[in-house]
Amino acid sequence: MSDFDIVIVGGGIAGASLGAEVAGARRTLIVEAEDHCGVHSTGRSAAFWLESYGGPKVAELTAASRAALEEGGFLAQRGAVHLSDDDWPEVPPGIEARRLSRAELEHRVPGIRPRWTRGLLEEGCADIDVAALHQAFLRSFRQAGGMIAMRARLVGADRRGGRWTLTLEDGSTVTAALLVDAAGAWADRVAAACGAEPLGISPKRRTMVQLRVGRTGLRQLPLVDDSAGTFYFKGEGNRSLWLSPHDEIATDPCDAAPEEIDIATAIDRFEQVVDWPVERVERSWAGLRSFAPDRLPVYGFDAEVPEFFWCAGQGGFGIQTAPAAAKLAAALLLGTDPELMVASIDPMTFSPARFS
Repeated sequence: MSDFDIVIVGGGIAGASLGAEVAGARRTLIVEAEDHCGVHSTGRSAAFWLESYGGPKVAELTAASRAALEEGGFLAQRGAVHLSDDDWPEVPPGIEARRLSRAELEHRVPGIRPRWTRGLLEEGCADIDVAALHQAFLRSFRQAGGMIAMRARLVGADRRGGRWTLTLEDGSTVTAALLVDAAGAWADRVAAACGAEPLGISPKRRTMVQLRVGRTGLRQLPLVDDSAGTFYFKGEGNRSLWLSPHDEIATDPCDAAPEEIDIATAIDRFEQVVDWPVERVERSWAGLRSFAPDRLPVYGFDAEVPEFFWCAGQGGFGIQTAPAAAKLAAALLLGTDPELMVASIDPMTFSPARFS
């Protein structure tokens, strides 16, 4: 079959979750450029649900997604401690958090250095089993009749007679009534290949390091970050943790890799937080987070190109918002009433028309 109602470009968390919502209603194909889905941002996520992350508008999608993530067994409670050496950290209104005394800080983050005098506990923070969540969406997509084409990079698309004809890297073509751009860091390039004006979706490299340190009992360590946005880390094993310098380095879409200077920066910042000896770097990696100019995701039909739908710009919060974002986007794509989970969320907040 080469004729579909919907073709989704990209099989990461955005394309997979939206596909799972629409495949039962429309013949749907996901075209994925790589050997398997979720190679880039999805497969390299730091994997936590944090309601305060992304600001108040993103928090609506994050909060709406929690029940589905819990019911699916994809969350494991961790908690987060936001640090400051100046004013009290803040979270968006309506998010449960409480101030910690210095003694409580020392209890939750043993060995914390004296400069960190103020902390805010966001108890709701949880780990996400990203691989299981992504595979669950892909499984639901296939069970509903959806199809996936791997190693199927989009090289061009034309719209004639009310339908899209997509040309893939191997020279084959597929046709569709609706075309969805869920290509992550490549979203603007896909748009340009389809004759749509790019929105300014900017890929940013984020570095992650797994450290082994001279401290035990770290597996249940809370997520620890600072209000200035210069680091975060969380426990991984008994003596290991995941650490990031919270970098957002502009880059072209690519197979991202960590750079030595960013690893060194992460370790330097970590050593200013706690007195735990760093024994070695066990591994390091980097992923791409893609942001629209206003740092909000984009869901909706393009303002100028008919039947071209944006599902992009999820930044670092695409996984924690996926259940609700997919339902919101599916309602817009299919022209149906939104489900109860997202009925109170204004879709115009995320419309590409805001950039017109």
